[in-house]
Amino acid sequence: MTTRATPGALRRTVHFLAFGFGSGRAPVAPGTFGTLVGIPIYMLLHPASPPVYAGVVAALFAFGVWLCQVTERDLGVHDHPGIVWDEIVGYLITMFMAPAGWPWMAAGFLLFRLFDIWKPFPIRQIEHRVRGGLGNMLDDALAAGYAWLALQGAAYFLAVGFSSA
Repeated sequence: MTTRATPGALRRTVHFLAFGFGSGRAPVAPGTFGTLVGIPIYMLLHPASPPVYAGVVAALFAFGVWLCQVTERDLGVHDHPGIVWDEIVGYLITMFMAPAGWPWMAAGFLLFRLFDIWKPFPIRQIEHRVRGGLGNMLDDALAAGYAWLALQGAAYFLAVGFSSA
């Protein structure tokens, strides 16, 4: 006997993933709760080689474009605040090749949230111009790029500072 997923069950699964395993249903700061979901995923990925880590994150980004597209269409809302798959992937981008340890994971979390909320140029403009799943994922990926640069810069300057002491 084989069982088949009904279209409704598939939709519910897609929405559950887009809502960050339910974290996007938080009554306040769903993006922050979604980013928190990225931490255990990062802990699983951290030991991977940089090419494997990057490949997995690229696949999660591409999958997120589809997840967000389907969920936005079903809900009828562009960039619904409960859709937090983009925050999960954004945190993973931020943490690419980050130094190991809780202080760096916390710094990456704070930097990503800062840039995701602030949306410096050109992120806000892209957020308003690019629609659908790609638009939903792209603005967070760009915020993660800023956070990644800040985190890598801090790691570099701390390493240089300690090596010259």
